[in-house]
Amino acid sequence: MTATAEPSTTPREANPTPRAATRQNAGLARRLAEALQGEARFDLFTRGRYATDASIYQIMPAGVVLPRSAADIAATLKIAAEHDVPVIMRGGGTSQNGQPIGHGLVVDCSRHFNGITAYDPEGGTVTVEPGMVLERLNTRVKADGWFFPVEPSTATRCTIGGMAGNNSCGARSLRFGKMSDNVLAMQALLPDGAPFGFGLTGNDSTGVTGSGRAEHLAAAMRALAESERDEILARYPQVQRRVGGYNLDALIEPRPNLAHLLVGSEGTLAATTAVTLKLSRLPAHRVMGVCHFPSFRSAMETTKALVDLGPVAVELVDNNVLVLGADIPLFRTTLADITRGKPNCLLLVEFAGDDRDALLADLRRLDACMSDHGFRNAVVEVPEPVRQKSVWEVREACLNIMMSMKGDAKPVSFIEDCAVPLEHLADYTDTVTEVFTRHGTRGTWYAHASVGCLHVRPILDMKQGGDVAKMRAIAEEASAAVRRFKGSYSGEHGDGISRSEYIAPMFGARLTRAFEAVKDGFDPANRLNPGKIVRPLRMDDRALMRFQPGYAVTQPGTTALDWSDWGGFGPAVEMCNSNGTCRKLAGGAMCPSYRVTKDEQHLTRGRANSLRLAISGQLGTDAFTSPEMKRTLDLCVSCKACRRECPTGVDMAKMKIEFLHHYHARHGLPLKERLVGALPLYAGTAAWLAPLLNLRDRLPALARLSERVAGLSARRTLPQWRRPWRETGEPAHPSDVTGDFRDVVLFGDTFNRAFERENLEAAERVLVAAGYRLHRVFPHRGRRPLCCGRTYLASGQTDRARAEARRTMTALLPYVRAGARIVGLEPSCLLTFRDEFASLLPGAEAAEFGKASFLFEELLAMDLQAGRIALPLSDQHGRVAHLHGHCHQKAFAAMGAVETVLRAVPGLDLRVIESSCCGMAGAFGYGAETIDVSLAMAELSLFPALRKAGPDDIVVADGTSCRHQIHDGLGLEARHVARVLDEALTHNRS
Repeated sequence: MTATAEPSTTPREANPTPRAATRQNAGLARRLAEALQGEARFDLFTRGRYATDASIYQIMPAGVVLPRSAADIAATLKIAAEHDVPVIMRGGGTSQNGQPIGHGLVVDCSRHFNGITAYDPEGGTVTVEPGMVLERLNTRVKADGWFFPVEPSTATRCTIGGMAGNNSCGARSLRFGKMSDNVLAMQALLPDGAPFGFGLTGNDSTGVTGSGRAEHLAAAMRALAESERDEILARYPQVQRRVGGYNLDALIEPRPNLAHLLVGSEGTLAATTAVTLKLSRLPAHRVMGVCHFPSFRSAMETTKALVDLGPVAVELVDNNVLVLGADIPLFRTTLADITRGKPNCLLLVEFAGDDRDALLADLRRLDACMSDHGFRNAVVEVPEPVRQKSVWEVREACLNIMMSMKGDAKPVSFIEDCAVPLEHLADYTDTVTEVFTRHGTRGTWYAHASVGCLHVRPILDMKQGGDVAKMRAIAEEASAAVRRFKGSYSGEHGDGISRSEYIAPMFGARLTRAFEAVKDGFDPANRLNPGKIVRPLRMDDRALMRFQPGYAVTQPGTTALDWSDWGGFGPAVEMCNSNGTCRKLAGGAMCPSYRVTKDEQHLTRGRANSLRLAISGQLGTDAFTSPEMKRTLDLCVSCKACRRECPTGVDMAKMKIEFLHHYHARHGLPLKERLVGALPLYAGTAAWLAPLLNLRDRLPALARLSERVAGLSARRTLPQWRRPWRETGEPAHPSDVTGDFRDVVLFGDTFNRAFERENLEAAERVLVAAGYRLHRVFPHRGRRPLCCGRTYLASGQTDRARAEARRTMTALLPYVRAGARIVGLEPSCLLTFRDEFASLLPGAEAAEFGKASFLFEELLAMDLQAGRIALPLSDQHGRVAHLHGHCHQKAFAAMGAVETVLRAVPGLDLRVIESSCCGMAGAFGYGAETIDVSLAMAELSLFPALRKAGPDDIVVADGTSCRHQIHDGLGLEARHVARVLDEALTHNRS
């Protein structure tokens, strides 16, 4: 166990309090270090990363505990009690209302305490530790035909413990209910660390295991509920989506399940150590109908009629999502597929069951119902599972799509999931819209129309005190409206800081006192997550918010890159809303280092939070360029997956370039970064010394020396120097360009020039075979080859990278303007033209140059699909090709192009590997300090998939780093797509 110390700088802490200062003491750290198998961390950077969830709030904790067992949590509770420190249990940190944050010890179960402890595949029950991620659980039980049906949009990263704490629901609650309908039992710890269990009562069972105190508590809670039976029946909202307060209503059932009192208690009563769940059978088939509406009210008025058809889900996608999503590459294609014309909003209606014909008949009934309500031909049918998956990805990203709005004003969560009976839904939404208009704002809407629970967020600027005051006024009026329409103020996401104040007006004074009695019975010292549900914190207390009074970005001063599209570096960092999409452990590509370490530090969210706190002075003087910040970013491999997969577009790779520029300016540039950065300068000369330089991999002593001197791991081979590729023929001139699609300039990047010239030679042959005219562009006055500057960017040497960009654009832009296109092989290099060039040299020229630059496969796919070219390719007779995509290909949506050209090869059996970063990531995989993480990334999915490849199979990887990783780790030769096509050309087979 380790306990890390505070940085040496004197910070201006986020949300400082006198008590918090006294809690951060060596005694607490020492006691935890002695007692835990897991870790306790007290450094300011770690605490800052746990100061937020996905809400508007921020409270700096005293420390962070990463337990490995229930015994660790028990020890934490006991030691915290000795030091009078609160304890806040935390899942994935995706809560919308500030539930898992506070001035105490935050206990994060997601890293280590996340296993399955019991599973009955016959009976359909499973017991899990609280840190288990829902998607991981469903992946495990799917093989036996089960799933856990409470599926929030955060399923890829939310934990079962957090879901139980918030009484989560999800899109299909219409059929399957919420957590309290699917939890069978819970094991937990009282505030003093004493274990107990709650479950179903009845027969001879009290539903309690553990100490006599637990039995006494159970009896007292049942007696309390019985004494308040009339008030419960009168005051609890009669809607399915009611998760506010404590579930006393569960205890007046004939056979109450005592665990349901803990469900929805937000960690204020006990610390969960295990949850037993009821699983449901996976339906054999699902179908979806996408219903189009000309107005928001018409959709709300029609919802009840659609629900009467018996669907599993009816989900709203509002106009904000349709407009904003159309500008996000990840969702643009899906939205174009499911929308016809320009609807104001959509309702996604899903039917599920085992009879596909019956489900298709349900779609016909849906269409008839829409016609009966005046909406003819307003349903787009989506019966295919692959298309449905894409549609659900858009729906699950609705919140994050709306949070992608540029500027300081964002949709703010505080009245987000009020629920009303369906017959009042249209009138309720009209009322809330009028409230927004009265306060000079508008709202965004999405989510669970089927159960009258619409996620609504007014657009406010939480940096402004006036908008914070508006938030309070809107909350008061919305609360009154919910009560008038007999709904629930909290319908899914719990109470937390945002809504706990509104429990009293919702439930009345008597039940509010009963809730206090529940809290006092379990936690008389108020040590578990204080300020939530009972005796609440003020929801508009700016001292508890992410943007406190006086918040200002003070660093980095003058930026090295252009951030004007975001309004500056600070607003770009602040785009991270901590929703945690980057925490997903499968699918897509981000965040590869987190998938290995499971550490919040190595997560796009964790890095963005650290940057935000640092540049606003909340982590101490010069924190932005501190070694602690460097460690925070060290394992970022600049894969750019976040650029595409983060719905708010947080580009951590670009932020890392900016950071490294300032960090090295302060601390100097290490030898390894100098060697890698300057590679384009000395590559031509090094080729003449190839026999000597290549000895490094043959003599172990030289490999060890390179590790000691330059930090290049002795366990890693280096690329082999060879005679470089050189353009042949006469130098071209822009006047040689005819202006039709056949004119191309082949850009030879440093890596393919110096180490794998056969790729460029193959590309030349394929381009000529396709009928392109290659224009040989030589550097001015015979100087070294043109360069994208990528190696300089990787170490933050932005001035040198800018010089390379300017030199390359000066040489090639005349050809672009004459009508030629630039084509390159290495994704990280060529795509620099489309991305970083605009940040290095902002303006029309960089934009023009970027639009004319294409990867080899993009050029071919575009022209093949347009029918402009044809390739004479021979039949491969079923030979298998395994394709691994480079991270930048994925980030720039270029994977479809490489698949297109490979599928154009007759008889080639293409199999795309579902993989994240290969782990090599430029110089990252060569580092002595990072090679273990590099190889672990490869072992996540890439290496296991390739170990199944047959001896005659082809491995395709367009990235030079990817090919090196595959060769080093598995001894397999991976090929660029240019070589695959070249070998398939018919003239090569004759």
